[in-house]
Amino acid sequence: MSTPSFPRLALTSFIAPIIGMAALPASAATYTVVVAGLGGEPAYEQKFREHAAIVASAAQAAAGSAGNVISLTGDAARAEAVRREIKQLASRMNADDSAVVVLIGHGSYDGDNYRFNLPGPDLTDADLARLFDELPARDQLIINATSSSGAVIERWQKPRRVVITATKSGGERTATRFAEYWAKAVASDAADTNKDQVVTAAEAYAFATSQVESAFKAQTAMATEHARIEGDNAGRFTLARLGTAALAPDNPEVAALLSQRGSIEQDLDRVKEQKASLPETQYYDRLEEVLVRLALLQKEIDSKVGGGATP
Repeated sequence: MSTPSFPRLALTSFIAPIIGMAALPASAATYTVVVAGLGGEPAYEQKFREHAAIVASAAQAAAGSAGNVISLTGDAARAEAVRREIKQLASRMNADDSAVVVLIGHGSYDGDNYRFNLPGPDLTDADLARLFDELPARDQLIINATSSSGAVIERWQKPRRVVITATKSGGERTATRFAEYWAKAVASDAADTNKDQVVTAAEAYAFATSQVESAFKAQTAMATEHARIEGDNAGRFTLARLGTAALAPDNPEVAALLSQRGSIEQDLDRVKEQKASLPETQYYDRLEEVLVRLALLQKEIDSKVGGGATP
């Protein structure tokens, strides 16, 4: 059976609303929480803050809004603050949004419980799991870049949630390098393997794990960390936008358009996920509609930035 061409669509029924933009439905958003815990000594403390700042900055550019990103570091990264900020974030979300949580620092594991080391009382894996479960966003990405982080991966698994840990188990207790390379992945085009000027969680994970392995080999040292990922389709999470996205913080109009583009890209992912369950004609109808919306919006973005390259 030959592959069908896209069905013909009455494009005018949805082209006009897109050109006007006002008729678009409320945009699904991505909200990010970055927490850098205790360093134990000044050198680690400084590194954790730097990594957190890079990850938060990339998330702001990707979302097109600083208001979608919460970053807690140093003494501000206390358990009560983490709880408060995640609960407040949950009150702003809906099911169509995406949530990204990045934990940087030291973790510990006593054979039963994992603890994220913070000023004052630590947060346990159970404490954090309850907070994540309060987030209404169906699509969730949790990155635990701490030592002993592998202890949480099975405990935090959930449908439509991707969990990434810097270590394969709670027994890998040495300070990790994963956060350093994760920050590099979202801060440049080094991880952008398909050169679409978007860094996804899948690309960032592949880059960070490769760089960690190379670093140990370069030092002829035994690797003390082995990252893990559980969950489907990590590529649906956009962590950084390059090129045009860099203009968003200084151009509110571009930022708004980028936010709308993120919503349409999420619609595209959802349609692709339905391919096996939809009749063939209906699937291609929905796919073409989303692709046309995306192309029209990208044309408007390019016009606002002087016709630059498509991000």
